[in-house]
Formats: sequence, C-alpha cells, structure tokens
Amino acid sequence: MGHSVAISPKPEPVQPLMLIGGQLVEASNKATFELFNPATGEKVADVPEATEDDVDSAVEAAKAAFPAWSTLDPAKRGACLKNLATLIREHNHELAVLEATSMGRPVSEYIDGMAAASHFDHYAEAWPSIQGQASLNTPGFVTMTLRQPHGVVAAIIPWNVPLLFFASKAAPALITGNTVVLKSSEKAPLAAAKVGELIIKAGFPPGVFSVISGHGLPSGAALAKHMDVHVITFTGSGRTGRLIQEVAAQTNLKKVILELGGKSPVIVFDDADIETAAEDTVHSIQWNSGQTCMANSRVYVQEGIATSFIEAFKQKFASVRAGDPRREDINHGPQVDQTQYKSVLSFIEEGKRSGTLLLGGKGNLKDNGGLFIEPTIFLGTPEDSRIMKEEVFGPVVNINTIRTEEEAIHKANDTQYGLYAAVYTKNIDRAWRVAKALNSGYVGSSLNLYVTIRFNEHD
Repeated sequence: MGHSVAISPKPEPVQPLMLIGGQLVEASNKATFELFNPATGEKVADVPEATEDDVDSAVEAAKAAFPAWSTLDPAKRGACLKNLATLIREHNHELAVLEATSMGRPVSEYIDGMAAASHFDHYAEAWPSIQGQASLNTPGFVTMTLRQPHGVVAAIIPWNVPLLFFASKAAPALITGNTVVLKSSEKAPLAAAKVGELIIKAGFPPGVFSVISGHGLPSGAALAKHMDVHVITFTGSGRTGRLIQEVAAQTNLKKVILELGGKSPVIVFDDADIETAAEDTVHSIQWNSGQTCMANSRVYVQEGIATSFIEAFKQKFASVRAGDPRREDINHGPQVDQTQYKSVLSFIEEGKRSGTLLLGGKGNLKDNGGLFIEPTIFLGTPEDSRIMKEEVFGPVVNINTIRTEEEAIHKANDTQYGLYAAVYTKNIDRAWRVAKALNSGYVGSSLNLYVTIRFNEHD
C-alpha cells in the first residue's frame, strides 16, 4: 500500500439522539448500542436503540402530521427542503468528520453532504412537474387522474453513503406531501442524527420528518410490518430486502422499493484510452475502500492491451494513501467494522485459491492499526468462483481478459445483479451497442463518474 500516516488523537465523544415528533429524544427504554471508530478501535458513542414503541411513536406522529403537510402549499413544503439543504452545506465539514469517525470515510473524498443538499434543493423546486392527466376521449365526460401522496413513508438507509440515501429517499417523498420516518444504519448513524437536529432548525412541522437509529431488529422490522406505513424504501443486502418484501406482503401490502447491491462489470476494449480507463476503474473500486454497490469489482480487458492496462491499474491502485480518514491527505480508510473486515478477508482467501494474486491481499496493516485492507488485485479468476459472483464490498478487484465483444457481454451479464456497468472504447457505435446489450440499470461509456448521476430517484 502507498503512503500512510499515524492516527490522530482520540476525538471528543458525541451523544446522538433521535428525532421523533419534532423532539430530540433517547430510546424510550434508554437502550443504546456502542459505536467504534474503525480506524482506531476506540469507542465513539452510545447510540439510541429504537424500540418498537419508538417506531410506533414516530409513525403515529407522521400519520398525525400527514393531513396538514399533504395539503400545505407545495412551495412552503419546498421552503423547508431548501432550508435543510442550506443547513447541511453549513455543517458539511462536521458531517464529514462524523462519517470519518463512525465508518471510516476519508474527509478528503466526502461528497455526501453537498450531494444531499443538492438533492433537497432539486426536489424543493420539482413539485410543478408532478401532475396528473386529463382526457377528452370519453364522450360526454372529462376524465382526470390525480397523483396523490401515499401517507407515511419509511426509509431505511445503508451505512456506506448515508446522507446520499438520506436525501434521495426522503426528499421526493416529502415534497410530494408524504411524511417520513427514516432509520439510519447501526454502522453509521452519526451524520443522520446530526441532520435530525437540522430538520428542526429547517422549520419542518413536528412529525413530518422523524429520524431514528438502531438495528434491523427491532426497529427495522417494526417499520416493515407497521400497518400505518404505506411505503417502505430500503437499500442494503438482498437477504434483508427479501425479508422486507415478505413482511410487507404478510401485513398491509405496502409498496416496497428496494436497491440490493451490485457486482458491477467494466469492459475495456483494445481501442480504449488505457490511462483513463485505469484511473477511472481504480477510483471506482478504491473509493470508500470499495464499499459501494456500484464499484467495478469485475474488469474485463481485451487481450491486446491487457498487459499495459494491468500495469497501469496496478501502479495507480498501489499508490493510495491509507491512514486516519479525518486527515485531508488520506484517500483510503478502513472497512466499516469487524464484520465487514472479516468478510472481505474471507473473500480474499477464496480469491487466492481460485485466481492469481497480483497485489495486496492483506489486512491489519501494522503502521495504521484499525480495520484496513490493502488494495487487492486478482487475475484469471474463474467466472463461477464465489468472489466473481458475490458482492465483496471491499478494495478487491478481479481482472480477466476477453477476446471478443460477444464474450465480454456474456461474461458481464453473467450475474444476479444489474445495477451498474461501464464500457471503455473510442468507437461510439460499439459503445452504444454494448451498452444496450448489458443488463444494467446504469451504463457509463468511457467514464465511471457515477456520482454525477441522479441516483435512486423515486417515481
């Protein structure tokens, strides 16, 4: 691994609270769970563990606030969203430090705050485009359709990019007149708790927007089965997504919106710009220590440029700067917790058995401490191996060679996921043809800057 630095002194502890019904509160039974800094192992906070009673209180407050909020002038609803966007920007550095402390995201690469603010700004002014339809194709009548809010929306956000999903799930629901109960991940609850404080300052009426913290059991499950929740949106593991879908079907058939990971491929053809392709794909798998659902963990490079591409990729991947994520000169932080750390290491051991290790392959770097894993490259890994099929969620990439366009498409599509893919070629006809053939919701053509895409929008 590249340059590394020492860990900073222990920061001041924080005391997060939940926002329920317009009030900042502890859990009703005072229960908490401990949160640790993954870069140091030091305790960061005691975080409220929401109970089923807390979920009931938040949903009850949201249900009570719905009639007034849904009939409020949408421009006034938008004003609350814009106020929150402004406050998030003003507290961006604090939010960055909270994320660095709780889940290891380097402050040098923190985009969540500004991106979340942009989402709230965007939806604050999007309400005029939300319209129904009218038809005269019914003799003697005029027929109209109206787009009405659902009511109480539950949002469960992931730990890897908390505020991006905080905004992308809550903003469209709020501007269209719904009320929201949002649960943060137990792995990264601090930034969401801080924004909970800002919601009050932004002028949201009590109950319109609540923020709770805790594990999937009990609070996540309580939201999924709640009879007064009409929509639930979740980003996370496939296993949990299936459970939410089952519970929704067994209770009130609430609408379910899921985004459940990825095993995103990138195809590099022999006419691609090698330096650009290498730089972009390294950024994709290394950003946030590989803990993103759109990370290009499978790279398929055409044989004619494979040697040059792999060397360029290796040099760039090996030059990351690991260390205390609160430092501005660091761009590679730890894995979020022991569970993720051990999971990534188990995938690496599997990769050593099935493929050829080119770079990295180690954890627990002595000069850094904490849950750090080296950038790791495998070559020639069999397509049916576990590391090629399952989401690793770490700085681990598999590079395989391909001969033809048809082979590349077949291998890229050989996955249960379909979130994101990228194609590198200077041939625009090939770019369009391959992009159309890939079974991915998003496809980048000679770029991998997926942060510029307005991601996870809601209808």
